[in-house]
Amino acid sequence: MASEQQEHHGGALSGNGSPGLWGALFGLIIAAFIAIPLSAAFSFATHPQTQQLFGGRLSEATQGGYVAFWWIVAIFLAALPFLVGFAVAKMSGKTLAIVGAIVALFVITVLVMGQLFVF
Repeated sequence: MASEQQEHHGGALSGNGSPGLWGALFGLIIAAFIAIPLSAAFSFATHPQTQQLFGGRLSEATQGGYVAFWWIVAIFLAALPFLVGFAVAKMSGKTLAIVGAIVALFVITVLVMGQLFVF
């Protein structure tokens, strides 16, 4: 019965306590790492006048593109602790693939928007 339960959770950490607690711990650690970049991205997104601080091509981008770029970065950073916590709690190949695909889509979106509006 115990092996069936461990197979059901499919997690490597499920035998050493609650997988949800491990996920919360890893999510909290990631949240601590991204607190300052998240604050900066939110600040840049809500204050378009900061566009002049960057100089070069970024100062020549449209104000809408600049704000949209920083909102996407802020949303990605805010979602990252939840995604990491969920992935650690589930820790199955399918779940990690789904979370990895979501992260990859966000990174690609940020890179494309950066290329369109920055470079």
